[in-house]
Amino acid sequence: MKFDKLVAPVVKWVGGKRQLLPELEKYIPENISTYYEPFVGGGAVLFHIQPEKAVVSDINEELINLYMVIKNNVEELIEDLKKHKNTSDYFYMIRELDRKADIYSKLTKVERASRIHYLNKTCYNGLFRVNILGQFNSPFGNYKNPNIINEITIRAVNKYLNEAEIELKCCDYGEILGDITKGAFVYLDPPYDPVSSSANFTGYVKGRFNKDEQSRLKSVCDKLTSKGVRFLLSNSSTDFILNLYKDYNIEIIQAKRSVNSNGNKRGKVDEVLVRNYD
Repeated sequence: MKFDKLVAPVVKWVGGKRQLLPELEKYIPENISTYYEPFVGGGAVLFHIQPEKAVVSDINEELINLYMVIKNNVEELIEDLKKHKNTSDYFYMIRELDRKADIYSKLTKVERASRIHYLNKTCYNGLFRVNILGQFNSPFGNYKNPNIINEITIRAVNKYLNEAEIELKCCDYGEILGDITKGAFVYLDPPYDPVSSSANFTGYVKGRFNKDEQSRLKSVCDKLTSKGVRFLLSNSSTDFILNLYKDYNIEIIQAKRSVNSNGNKRGKVDEVLVRNYD
């Protein structure tokens, strides 16, 4: 399948990997039977390598619904995106819909996808964030001319998702990795272990990815290794993570931190790449 340079993330995502693609690319093996990405987020790695066969998932229902609509209802989505306005009053009216269960439950899949795409393009710093109830709570970004419709990228992603053999699922990461077989490759980009108590951002779904979840993920990695399945994992370079994966190959790389309320504290931080192959 021919590589399409127009295929790129349609949403901005906390922890997105676009800036790290040159580094990640060094460790992605050739001859992959099926590519798996169970924390797909903005899909930067998926859309960069464009595998012909992939199983991707995320626990965020709104995100997976957006991808499904891009795949199956692209014309309806583009048309619905045209209705949105880049004003503060309109933004907060649309944002508040998930607080009104009687209204929100009546939205179609296309309307829900249109809403979340609009909010992502117009909220502050493109930050997909929800509160403990799962309600979107990022503030208005006040951008002069945000690319709300994003038609070129959406159409390119639609084409890729339909021409390649891509399975999209909304589920826990363990579900899509349970029956995986040798020859597949898994890229894991979970919510990062926080480098400090104030740096803990896992707010893209209700609930949190704590140290118990990090340990559960490591156990899944051990099972992948026992099956001869290759994995590459990204995480923060904390003592906890370094100790947790001490028996695997670890590379320390630098990434730019873009999420901080204080702009002066946004800068390069150490991250780790963990893998079970040479």
